[in-house]
Amino acid sequence: MLKSIFERAGYLQVMTASSGEEAIKLISGKMPDMIITDVMMPGMDGFELLQEIREISKVPVLMLTAKGEAEDRFAGFELGADDYLVKPFLPKELLLRVEAILKRVYPEENRQIELEYVMVDLDKAEVIREGKSISLTAKEYGILLKLAENAGRIVTIGALCQNACGEIWQGYETTLMTHIRHLREKIEKDPSAPVSLVTVKGLGYKLIVK
Repeated sequence: MLKSIFERAGYLQVMTASSGEEAIKLISGKMPDMIITDVMMPGMDGFELLQEIREISKVPVLMLTAKGEAEDRFAGFELGADDYLVKPFLPKELLLRVEAILKRVYPEENRQIELEYVMVDLDKAEVIREGKSISLTAKEYGILLKLAENAGRIVTIGALCQNACGEIWQGYETTLMTHIRHLREKIEKDPSAPVSLVTVKGLGYKLIVK
């Protein structure tokens, strides 16, 4: 099922393994750009497989599980997992997670995005406006990067808060609005009428790139 999802999304080389042991044999011959593994498997489970992978490679690993306990997530992250997705999930969510991981692990050499009035250099964390460079703060950069990774799509307030301050983000919404206002002052011609960083009422924000 997952193989067909990725192939329909344009991924041309998708390898599958029916067990952890088979996966080890497969990647010993050809290391993929990314690995997705279930946690609960007969024989070698996902955690054991991840340990084996980390002994030979830093390839990004996304773990899937039917269990949502925090302890499982912590165990996966401690062993070197890059992300964790609880079943059931929508195919689109999986594809977005994978896309975000691949962009983070294999960044483009020249990461610049063009907005309506400015150019943003993500490698230097700078906004280029009328030939002048304006630095972004760490929080502004993190928020803008999350929006850029999902350019043209809605990013929820919760996702932006979590990206900015971690797992415990409740109560951060007001601070997020302050960061958004400062970002608009740097990237918009008229911050009160934004055309690049727009609000989607009741849902979140969206970055419009040229």
